[in-house]
Amino acid sequence: MDPKTLVEYIVKALVDKPESVSLHTVEGEKTTIIELRVDNDDIGKVIGKQGRIARSIRTILSAVASKSGKRINLEIID
Repeated sequence: MDPKTLVEYIVKALVDKPESVSLHTVEGEKTTIIELRVDNDDIGKVIGKQGRIARSIRTILSAVASKSGKRINLEIID
């Protein structure tokens, strides 16, 4: 599964307004950055208490990225 599609699937399941979820991918030579934007009311649901949900999503992304040999960073943008 494509990492961008995976993040979109996970985040849309978490938020109240899935139509406001938008992802932008910036490809680099060794690193891919996924920029995530959600509605202001849903930002806490994506980050979680003490960043636990965001950390979990990043852990899943690193497992997916290890197969391709690239790094994937998730940036949650306000």
